[in-house]
Amino acid sequence: MTAAPVRARRKPRDWPNEEKERLIAETLLPGANVSAIARAEGLDPSQLYGWRRKALSSGLVAPLTETAKKEVKFARVEPVASSAVKIVLGDVVVRVGGDIESDHLVKILRAVRKA
Repeated sequence: MTAAPVRARRKPRDWPNEEKERLIAETLLPGANVSAIARAEGLDPSQLYGWRRKALSSGLVAPLTETAKKEVKFARVEPVASSAVKIVLGDVVVRVGGDIESDHLVKILRAVRKA
């Protein structure tokens, strides 16, 4: 009786956050093929879909839509000695104190984006 040797399990690759962000950004472009992007990088498509799903569910990333093609206006940032922060999203201004918890701020910004 003969048996084929068992292949050693491949060690998982540790992807830096910058690489993950770059790949996720590529998948969010209109007409992007997530599976093709993953295979081109030597990554299993299910892994890239997982990273993408996690990024989208966090609310900090959103795919481009037709309405997103409007002209982007950048705000001028002026440093001030204050513990308050003013965030301008389109025609909405959100002012928060420096002591706000990040989870609460994320919830506020998600609600503003949905409105």
